[in-house]
Amino acid sequence: MQNTFASGIKRFLPILDWLPNYKKTDLQGDLSAGLTVGIMLIPQGMAYAMLAGLEPIHGLYAVTVPLLLYAIFGTSRQLAVGPVAMVSLLTAAGIASLDASSPEQYLLYALTLAFLVGLIQFGMGALRLGFVVNFLSHPVINGFTSAAAIIIGLSQVKHLLRINLPNSEHVQEMLIALWNNVGDIHWITFGIGILGIIIIKFGKKFHKNFPSALVAVIIGIALVAGFNLTEQGVKIVGDVPSGLPSPSSPSFDMGTWLTLLPIALTISLVGFAESFAVAKTIQAKHKNYKLDSNQELIALGIANFGAAFFRGYPVTGGFSRTAVNNESGAKTTMASIISALLIVLTLLFFTGLFYHLPSAILAAVVLVAVSGLIDFKEPIHLWKKDKADFSMLIATFLITLTLGIETGIIAGMLLSLLVVIYRASRPHMAQLGRVPGTNIFRNLARFSDLESRKDLLMVRIDGPIYFANVEYIKNKLDKWIEEKEDKVKMIVFNMESVTNIDSTGAHELNEWILSWRKSGIDVCMSSIKGPVRDVLNRWEILTCIGADHIFIDDNLALSAFDQSIDQSELEKYSPYATQTNK
Repeated sequence: MQNTFASGIKRFLPILDWLPNYKKTDLQGDLSAGLTVGIMLIPQGMAYAMLAGLEPIHGLYAVTVPLLLYAIFGTSRQLAVGPVAMVSLLTAAGIASLDASSPEQYLLYALTLAFLVGLIQFGMGALRLGFVVNFLSHPVINGFTSAAAIIIGLSQVKHLLRINLPNSEHVQEMLIALWNNVGDIHWITFGIGILGIIIIKFGKKFHKNFPSALVAVIIGIALVAGFNLTEQGVKIVGDVPSGLPSPSSPSFDMGTWLTLLPIALTISLVGFAESFAVAKTIQAKHKNYKLDSNQELIALGIANFGAAFFRGYPVTGGFSRTAVNNESGAKTTMASIISALLIVLTLLFFTGLFYHLPSAILAAVVLVAVSGLIDFKEPIHLWKKDKADFSMLIATFLITLTLGIETGIIAGMLLSLLVVIYRASRPHMAQLGRVPGTNIFRNLARFSDLESRKDLLMVRIDGPIYFANVEYIKNKLDKWIEEKEDKVKMIVFNMESVTNIDSTGAHELNEWILSWRKSGIDVCMSSIKGPVRDVLNRWEILTCIGADHIFIDDNLALSAFDQSIDQSELEKYSPYATQTNK
């Protein structure tokens, strides 16, 4: 009893699994990773907050309490939680519809959104609904991510060029506005931004742990302060409040909740999909701990609660930071705790250093980060391998680009479901023939030398028989009977690949048997799985078809049809073919 209780506590508080056994040898890796990711988080957090439409300081707030909470409740030991580009853009898109009248009200909506995301993710984890994210198929995520990356990139062009562009998530509107305002480029701002992109993009070539984003920030600040570029029109961050985040509270207005709910659902699913995908990739390299998708939902939910009550905004696990965290030697979530402590020190003592930080440098941080999200190889790969998945990827990509991020992800999920339903409604079916000189049966469509007969139709259905596919199955069977010039005397159903039969499938199967026998075609079954036999027994189909028409394999069915086997021999194998759970 005590062991069960302790196990339950550890499952809910994974930190108790590794902290009591923490080794001094782990500290070196965790310290190195924690400092590296913490340095990386400072410019990223500020840049992503700006992308979300918030003051840069809220990006730093979002990587203090949420990061500490995930370290306590998360099952991944390398995942780096905080603001990410995708969620930041989704936050801006969701709040835009509320027309905030002031920065304070905008922040209130961001806190409320973080609270709703936390509520949804925590609820999904508590209800063991981690599997729901599987409805976001890889092509959908790929198409959505690539389109969102383009939208995110375009949203930062106004800071890179210092021109007026609308706050839109529709690429056509942004491109038209860019074309109309291209003559107003502020060239000094543009030059600083390009310099930042070059430093961030190529800085890693010196060393994988080179803090290129921080170096770009330092150089940008030095240029603006040294040459007094604010007087030349370069836009800067300005005053950054110092001190730790004070407690905050989201709105509990139901009207606001209802407006934000669709985007909260989107962030919950997309954020978890991104977070769990990278966590699985990294965990596969370590294998000294296990990931729990439902506990990950709970941990991310609690982290978002932390963001809501400490002046942050929605957070999730990030690809680039997690990769850096792992490469820098992180062994446990102690690395995340160290990163959070570094941010705390920055908030307490160093925010004044960011006064002259150019907005163009923060835009450069975002642009470099999202450039890696645009995947050109996957569409080409799918075009060659799977046209249906390619079509789904392109459709999601185009819908997201033209109709918006929220519409894109919902459309992608619906497309995924439609493809699943379509494929499930058209199960693979095969006519079987005997391999010459053996008792083995294979698909006639794949082999040209199999033995086949006009008076016998031997069929294998690869999938469940249920309401969505019974018409397709029956049409296929009728077509095959017709192709045999109506000479069929026996249909043998090989049931080895049938996994389930629902009430509609059972009803139709019963009708088919009665109809075929009425027209002079007998029916038998072979290789029925135990659970399927139980279903057939409940619906009295075993009685309808007859125990003497149920066989352990195709060869016995064929021997019985040809009457080339004694009844005593058939009865010897009958219990193995007909036994149910009763």
